Amino acid sequence: MTLAQFFEWIQLNAHFGILYFIAIPLIALLAGWFAKEEGHLSPWRYLYSLLIYAICIPGIFALTLNIYLFFWERRSIMNTDLIIQVLPIVSMIATIAIIKNNVNLDDIPGFEKISGLALIIAVILTLMWILDRTHIYAISFMPFPMVIGIIVGGVLLLRMLFKKWI
Repeated sequence: MTLAQFFEWIQLNAHFGILYFIAIPLIALLAGWFAKEEGHLSPWRYLYSLLIYAICIPGIFALTLNIYLFFWERRSIMNTDLIIQVLPIVSMIATIAIIKNNVNLDDIPGFEKISGLALIIAVILTLMWILDRTHIYAISFMPFPMVIGIIVGGVLLLRMLFKKWI
């Protein structure tokens, strides 16, 4: 199954996508209601971790897909698919806001991993966009593995700097 076939299946069976992206924030809301002031304790924080991963992975993917479609493919905003491109992002923001109201996000196991993933994807997309816009495709005086090493080193350096600042 290709990505295009998966998107087509989601469009044909929209109720699955809508149910998923509405259920996750509702579960977070119910968990916050039942946990009250105990969200930082063990069973609840693992539930919050599961909910964050379940919503952030498709949300980050949808955000990356939107950036790709609008910046590289030059796709019109009028052709945006709401279920695939907008609903995951809105659901991700709503879920994180609901969970943040109930518990400090630093208490959630693995939250720093998902935010690190989002940061690395953002840095790589920015570097790719800069390379695409400046049309620097070949560095003739350097071997290709050295160019990859410089890019990876730059990403790791930026990640280290962001960890110190945030």
